[in-house]
Amino acid sequence: MRDDELLTVHEAMARLKIGRSALYDLLRTRRLASLTIGRARRIPAHALDDYVQRHLEEASR
Repeated sequence: MRDDELLTVHEAMARLKIGRSALYDLLRTRRLASLTIGRARRIPAHALDDYVQRHLEEASR
Protein backbone atom coordinates (compact mmCIF):
# COMPACT_ATOMS: atom_id res chain seq x y z
CA MET A 1 0.00 0.00 0.00
CA ARG A 2 1.39 3.39 -0.96
CA ASP A 3 1.35 6.12 1.69
CA ASP A 4 -0.12 8.65 -0.73
CA GLU A 5 -2.88 6.31 -1.93
CA LEU A 6 -6.42 7.72 -1.68
CA LEU A 7 -9.17 5.21 -0.93
CA THR A 8 -12.87 5.38 -1.64
CA VAL A 9 -15.32 4.90 1.20
CA HIS A 10 -15.98 1.33 0.05
CA GLU A 11 -12.26 0.52 -0.08
CA ALA A 12 -11.74 1.92 3.43
CA MET A 13 -14.75 -0.06 4.69
CA ALA A 14 -13.27 -3.24 3.23
CA ARG A 15 -9.83 -2.64 4.71
CA LEU A 16 -11.22 -1.92 8.18
CA LYS A 17 -13.91 -4.59 7.82
CA ILE A 18 -16.62 -2.25 9.08
CA GLY A 19 -19.93 -1.04 7.68
CA ARG A 20 -20.79 2.20 5.97
CA SER A 21 -22.43 3.77 9.04
CA ALA A 22 -19.45 2.96 11.23
CA LEU A 23 -17.02 4.46 8.71
CA TYR A 24 -19.06 7.63 8.30
CA ASP A 25 -19.22 7.91 12.10
CA LEU A 26 -15.42 7.83 12.23
CA LEU A 27 -15.29 10.52 9.53
CA ARG A 28 -17.98 12.67 11.17
CA THR A 29 -16.23 12.59 14.57
CA ARG A 30 -12.85 13.24 12.90
CA ARG A 31 -11.31 10.08 14.31
CA LEU A 32 -10.44 9.18 10.71
CA ALA A 33 -9.01 11.80 8.38
CA SER A 34 -10.48 12.36 4.93
CA LEU A 35 -10.74 14.90 2.18
CA THR A 36 -13.39 15.84 -0.31
CA ILE A 37 -12.63 16.25 -3.99
CA GLY A 38 -15.70 17.67 -5.65
CA ARG A 39 -18.46 15.43 -4.33
CA ALA A 40 -16.16 12.46 -3.74
CA ARG A 41 -14.89 11.55 -0.26
CA ARG A 42 -11.39 10.06 -0.16
CA ILE A 43 -9.48 8.60 2.76
CA PRO A 44 -5.68 8.63 2.66
CA ALA A 45 -4.30 5.11 3.18
CA HIS A 46 -1.97 6.35 5.91
CA ALA A 47 -5.02 7.65 7.83
CA LEU A 48 -6.25 4.05 8.19
CA ASP A 49 -2.85 2.99 9.54
CA ASP A 50 -2.84 5.96 11.96
CA TYR A 51 -6.35 5.14 13.17
CA VAL A 52 -5.54 1.47 13.77
CA GLN A 53 -2.31 2.35 15.58
CA ARG A 54 -4.10 4.86 17.87
CA HIS A 55 -6.85 2.34 18.54
CA LEU A 56 -4.31 -0.34 19.49
CA GLU A 57 -2.44 2.06 21.78
CA GLU A 58 -5.67 3.03 23.55
CA ALA A 59 -6.65 -0.62 23.96
CA SER A 60 -3.30 -1.48 25.56
CA ARG A 61 -3.70 1.11 28.34
